[in-house]
Amino acid sequence: QVPLVESGGGLVQPGESLTLSCAYSGDIFRFYTMAWYRQAPGEQREYVATITRSGLPNYKDFVKGRFTISRDNSKNSVYLQMNSLKPEDTAVYYCNVPNNIQPWGQGTQVTVETWGQGTQVTVSS
Repeated sequence: QVPLVESGGGLVQPGESLTLSCAYSGDIFRFYTMAWYRQAPGEQREYVATITRSGLPNYKDFVKGRFTISRDNSKNSVYLQMNSLKPEDTAVYYCNVPNNIQPWGQGTQVTVETWGQGTQVTVSS
């Protein structure tokens, strides 16, 4: 059984928001500091934010003021609210236990990019 399952990613435009969820299996995780990490293409995995078992958060500078980490131990879940997303936030996001790394989940893909205006296609008989 995979102990950590991430979800909630998607494709958004700059300035938009997403909320990621991490569901963990096993009550033991309630006693751990939990962290969100991300890995952009061709880059090393880096930590984004942590939250202690009592709910005290800590953020990397590049997400301060934009991201909010939270947890609900009654639901065995950790969340990452991401606002004002930027293209450089594009990455696969993972959760784990920073002081006791568990098998990594599959992560959830977050893609932030500007969409074009599109092009009209009309089909008529």
